[in-house]
Amino acid sequence: MSGTNDWLARQFEAHRGHLRRVAYRMLGSLGEAEDAVQETWLRLASCDAKGIDNLGGWMTTVVSRLCLDMLRARKARAEDSIEDRPAEAAIAIDPNANPEDEAQLANSVGLALLVVLETLEPPERLAFVLHDMFDLSFEEIGSILGRTPAAARQLASRARRRVRGTSEQDAGRMGRQREIVDAFIAALRMGDIEGLVALLHPDVVFRIDVPGQVGAKAEVRGARVWAKGAVAYARLAQSLHPALVSGSVGLVYAPRGRLQRALVFEFDDADRIRAAHIVAEPGGLAALNIATLP
Repeated sequence: MSGTNDWLARQFEAHRGHLRRVAYRMLGSLGEAEDAVQETWLRLASCDAKGIDNLGGWMTTVVSRLCLDMLRARKARAEDSIEDRPAEAAIAIDPNANPEDEAQLANSVGLALLVVLETLEPPERLAFVLHDMFDLSFEEIGSILGRTPAAARQLASRARRRVRGTSEQDAGRMGRQREIVDAFIAALRMGDIEGLVALLHPDVVFRIDVPGQVGAKAEVRGARVWAKGAVAYARLAQSLHPALVSGSVGLVYAPRGRLQRALVFEFDDADRIRAAHIVAEPGGLAALNIATLP
């Protein structure tokens, strides 16, 4: 019996990294992902593994179903949802996780992608993650979800459209916006006031959500006025990443993949930023259409 357990343990360890990657992309939380992986081991150790032809596939199925149940439970708890309480969720979901490990994982996936994945329905997220990221067949995904392969394909397709987003802007225009936004981030991270001023319309208006006051906004007017104040937050800019925000290139502030702020830009004909809205209010964040950039 001991020899069988040792063999199972070795098989599990050989697949642990894969299971962890699946679970993290499904859940967006390192602590929850580790819980799902550990539960997979407990189920493997207590079953008759001799009857399992493909242990790797079996474990992937188990961890996927566990993640699906966890996503559904999370969605049912509105008070703990990322969309309703983004700032608290960044801490509450996993207070004991190593921030460096989770930040590394989040960066490996793409912070903008993690933000978008959080907006998907649990079955959509599972179908997209397993098919587009791990190349599982729709037959396998349908079996996990209890749906037909055609239904699983539709879920993945719907999720893919949400992830990629749609924009009526031409590719050239969006490319120029991306250049401006990339330069904006670089200047902000370096505390380069002149670099920021060069990217802004002289009379730029920054509207900023007032914490705790739905619909209330503070305003900062003037390129140099805003740039001088903004460089004080250069360290926080490390967690700013480009994304498609409501049809234009914008920025999301998502430490460890948890959406807390979004910058929605308006551009003038000279390819400068003429206005920006820093969205922080949970309802405003939930209303944004965020997608990954090509």
